[in-house]
Amino acid sequence: QVQLVESGGGLVQPGGSLRLSCATSGFAFSIYNMRWYRQGPWKERELVASISNNGGATQYADSVKGRFTISRDNAKSTVYLQMNNLKPEDTAVYYCNAVYFRLEYWGQGTQVIVSS
Repeated sequence: QVQLVESGGGLVQPGGSLRLSCATSGFAFSIYNMRWYRQGPWKERELVASISNNGGATQYADSVKGRFTISRDNAKSTVYLQMNNLKPEDTAVYYCNAVYFRLEYWGQGTQVIVSS
């Protein structure tokens, strides 16, 4: 069955870094565009970053540009989110998302807390 499993979240101090991973299985990863979303406390879910199926195109929310980097390894069916210079407002549950036309899959999320 389809699985998207996020990992790498945790507690980090402001200015610190984390690398999130989303390991997938059960679908043709290499044809899917991949996205990271997040949902902070009392906030709506927002799109953080996206990457095309071959990794050739990436997009970022203005709030994370220059700090976050999305990447993927199609051989490992895994997508990553490198997060640098983290801020308290980055605190959220981060979700991995796979999209191919009308097909869409979600992971269960991983918690990131940025606090001193």
